[in-house]
This record gives sequence, C-alpha cells and structure tokens, in this order.
Amino acid sequence: MYRKVLVALDSSELQSSVFAEALDLAKATGAGLMLLHVLSAFEEGSPGVPIRSYHTAYPVLDESTWAVYQDRWHDYEQRGIEQLRARQQQAEKAGVAAEFTQTSGEPPRLICELAGTWEADLIVVGSHGRRGISEILLGSVSNYVMHHAPCSVLVVHGSQTQKAEGSDQLAEAVSG
Repeated sequence: MYRKVLVALDSSELQSSVFAEALDLAKATGAGLMLLHVLSAFEEGSPGVPIRSYHTAYPVLDESTWAVYQDRWHDYEQRGIEQLRARQQQAEKAGVAAEFTQTSGEPPRLICELAGTWEADLIVVGSHGRRGISEILLGSVSNYVMHHAPCSVLVVHGSQTQKAEGSDQLAEAVSG
C-alpha cells in the first residue's frame, strides 16, 4: 500500500501527534519514513525574519544585532536537527526505516516538492485548525499541501492524549 511516507514536522505540540500517526502507519504497512522539518520565519520557536533577506529587509541593523540573530538562527537549526534525529531513532527502535532532512523556506511548497522528488506515496501533515482571519494572515500548510501534493495526504488533528504521549516518547528518545 505505502512504501514511502513523508512526515512534515514543525516545532509545535502537534508534532508528536503527526509523528505518532506516521509511525503507526509505517509499522502497519512496512513503509519507510522521510522526516522533514522546514525552517520558517513564521514557525513557533523561530527567531523571526528569514536569514537570507536580512540585508535587504533590515539594512539599518548593526553588526552586533546581526551576530545575535545569526546565533539564534543557528540554535533554531540545531534544535530542528536534534528533534529530527530523536524522531528517527524512535522510528528505528520501532523497527521502521527512517531518514530525515531539514531545509529552509516556504513549508507548503517545499513539502510538495520533496514529496515529488522523493516519490512519496503519502504525506502526513498536521493541521493547527486555523480558521477565518488567522488562516488568511498565517496561511494553512495542510490546505496548500492537500491541493498541490503529487500524492495522497493524511491531515492529523492532534488530541491532548496523543500530544502528551508523543512528548514523553520524544523526551525518552533524546535522553536514551
């Protein structure tokens, strides 16, 4: 049924639910996982402004401010890699082959691009449940992916129980 499942992960609490769904599906179907994190200026925990547009958008900032920003962006990148590595280890402990990648840019577009180039059979993505004005201002990654993906899409709406269980498993994977 599924051979390759692309799992789009962000830094929100929903990450645990998305990963749990993808892991269960991969175990049941024998699929491999590609864990993807897209660094974005709009993601929870991000230092803000996209790093590549700094000099164009904010030419008045001095070098020390720029250095602080670069340090924060580097920390943000490292946290993303650590989360991906922990999820990969968790998958492998469960007997599921997993790899990961991290990139920066527009999450919806990059998710769809990777799904195409990696030849994913399924994308698992979370929905933050934005509606109305917040969806207009912040956008909906899951909505974009559903309409532009080259394969099937599973949208996960997290529950409190799944979030708590997933957080415990991640903490265990990081410390273990």
